[in-house]
Amino acid sequence: MKIFEELKARGLLAQLTDEDEIRELVNNGKATFYIGFDPTADSLHVGHFMALCLMKRLQMAGNKPIALIGGGTGMIGDPSGRSDLRQVLTKEIIQHNCDCFKEQMSKFIDFSDGKALMVNNADWLLDLNYVEFIRDIGPHFSVNNMLRAECYKQRMEKGLTFLEFNYMLMQSYDFFELFQRYGCNMQFGGDDQWSNMLGGTELIRRKLGKDAYAMTITLLLNSEGKKMGKTQKGAVWLDPNKTSPFEFYQYWRNVADADVLKCIRMLTFLPLEEIDKMNDWEGSQLNQAKEILAFELTKLVHGEEEAKKAQDGARALFSTGDAADMPTAELSDEDFNEESIDLIGVLVKSGLVPTRSEGRRAIEQGGVTVDGEKITDVHASFEKAAFADGMIVKRGKKNFRKVFAK
Repeated sequence: MKIFEELKARGLLAQLTDEDEIRELVNNGKATFYIGFDPTADSLHVGHFMALCLMKRLQMAGNKPIALIGGGTGMIGDPSGRSDLRQVLTKEIIQHNCDCFKEQMSKFIDFSDGKALMVNNADWLLDLNYVEFIRDIGPHFSVNNMLRAECYKQRMEKGLTFLEFNYMLMQSYDFFELFQRYGCNMQFGGDDQWSNMLGGTELIRRKLGKDAYAMTITLLLNSEGKKMGKTQKGAVWLDPNKTSPFEFYQYWRNVADADVLKCIRMLTFLPLEEIDKMNDWEGSQLNQAKEILAFELTKLVHGEEEAKKAQDGARALFSTGDAADMPTAELSDEDFNEESIDLIGVLVKSGLVPTRSEGRRAIEQGGVTVDGEKITDVHASFEKAAFADGMIVKRGKKNFRKVFAK
């Protein structure tokens, strides 16, 4: 099976501007394609998985990826898929985040010998002359059409600033620049980026003529992919200092039954023939599928050794209630009141709940265990000495901490 057909079989492709031409380019390794990454944090998260895995697949088939870091557009803020105004970042923060991204992306993409590029759109956006830009690019965009775009309609209800309104022009200009500088003939993006991406395709054709090659594809379920990166505690990061390999493994080990095979198909590099055999799996077999998913993705991000440690730790946790590689939390002297702390405080201080009220609800609903024992008393408290060897605190099935005291 060729790469284009595999991408479709894995459920990765949604909308395409010209399927036949795109198939020809991708299957023959002639695509130079880009995917944009917003440098709003110093780590990628699991919501980026779909894009990273897609880039890896296409590169393995001989195509050339360009990871475009939005250092310029990050200073504006992308309104797509948001109802609030995104925070504008400084140049220094953006550069730090870009450096972190490249290190993490290198686990997926081979940047050696020009096989892939990482570029920053700050290189061309920050030096633009505004009057010249508007005179040159502005006439190719209809304000009426822009206001009909879903990304702007969502923001119009709360107030769309002119700063954000420029974003479509900037992203379209990115594709135009990448096409001219690097021969980039294809762009990928999420379903919430479709209007912006079509703007880039149209800009190239209007500026450079009908013979200019510019293709557009969006990723299926990208909005769901973004949700993958969110939990009650926040994002699940690829940086092991933010999300430990054990926590990362546990996140994927606990995906919903209805999602596990879809995730295996879209995100792992297991052969489709092997995945197809899992289609009829149910009951305990789905738990096996979840272990496969968690192991494969943890191996991809953190290496096989860490994946094995996380898997062994997770199995030990469920069988004996303990695990050497469980994520830990440490209580300080200030957390104790006369050498004791209540269970709600333990939940908050360890990061298992964001607030005391949520901790109280979790206890009342029977969702909290301490060293394997369910605790339903919201007034339960523990002496400092009880944490000497580490106290295993669980909230539900997905959240664990081994809590120590200084």
